[in-house]
Amino acid sequence: MQDRSVEQHTEPDYWTEGAAAERWTRARFFFEAKEYANAARILEGLRAQEPENDGVRLLLARSYYHSAQLRRAERELREIVERDPVARYARLMLGRTLERQGRDAEAAPYLRMAAVLGGDFPE
Repeated sequence: MQDRSVEQHTEPDYWTEGAAAERWTRARFFFEAKEYANAARILEGLRAQEPENDGVRLLLARSYYHSAQLRRAERELREIVERDPVARYARLMLGRTLERQGRDAEAAPYLRMAAVLGGDFPE
């Protein structure tokens, strides 16, 4: 009897292939090209590998935001703000993300705090 098994050939996975620095560069390339969903796909793997890296999480949140994955953006931004309460840009992005979801009242405190952290004090 002849063995008809097919040799399994595995293609390299473009989204997870390479060192973290290479994938970071690739994700930034996609982000700058406004291919936000592709950037997010790469960044998700980096976040899993480096969950404490807020730079990765912030770019992932921005990628989600620009690709209208607002709940995912919100989740990432809340994680950043929880770990770093003075993360001005994360607070601003969280406020904008909530506004975009029609949750203006919930967004207001984040936007006010982002303004204060940026030196914009209300009169």
